[in-house]
Amino acid sequence: MENVSKLRPSVPMLCGIWFVLVAVSVAGRLWQPVSNVTPLAGAAIAAGAVFPNPLVAATVPLAALAISNLALPGYGDSFNGFVMAGVIYAALAWPVLLGGMVRNGRLPTILGGALASSLVFFLSTNFAHWCLSNDYPHTVSGLLACYTAGLPFYRWMPVGDVVWSLAFMGGLAAFGGIATSSQPISSHPVNAA
Repeated sequence: MENVSKLRPSVPMLCGIWFVLVAVSVAGRLWQPVSNVTPLAGAAIAAGAVFPNPLVAATVPLAALAISNLALPGYGDSFNGFVMAGVIYAALAWPVLLGGMVRNGRLPTILGGALASSLVFFLSTNFAHWCLSNDYPHTVSGLLACYTAGLPFYRWMPVGDVVWSLAFMGGLAAFGGIATSSQPISSHPVNAA
């Protein structure tokens, strides 16, 4: 019978990966070359791929968002501001769930995960803005106007999410941060005859 073992990163290596993902995400969010081009979705996808526990993986984008929010404008002190913050945090944490799919390192799954992350963020945050504000009428045409107004902010987000996802997943693969299958090992001793 053949035994295929999984090589998992050590706990110190996982701590180092967590720190690097959070630090790069904070720095990338504070320095955005173009609006909404941040490493948060890529870090969330990479965290979902490397950490076996999704709750631990979700702390990567949530911690990066919380730390970077200390230097950025807030969402407001009203109930609507807190709800909007919750939608934003959830939209940036959910890509962790895609980590299991991209763990194999296949390019189409990484690209699909990154693009899905951008689209879900765009749809959920603009829908929440439409629901919570009086900027647009609460009609179908008002919702469409809200989405249309959000398109300039969305334009570069998929590009950034794809680039950062590929960079993080490539880095993890290069430095052994993703569990990989080793060569099958036979459980039967070799007989010398």
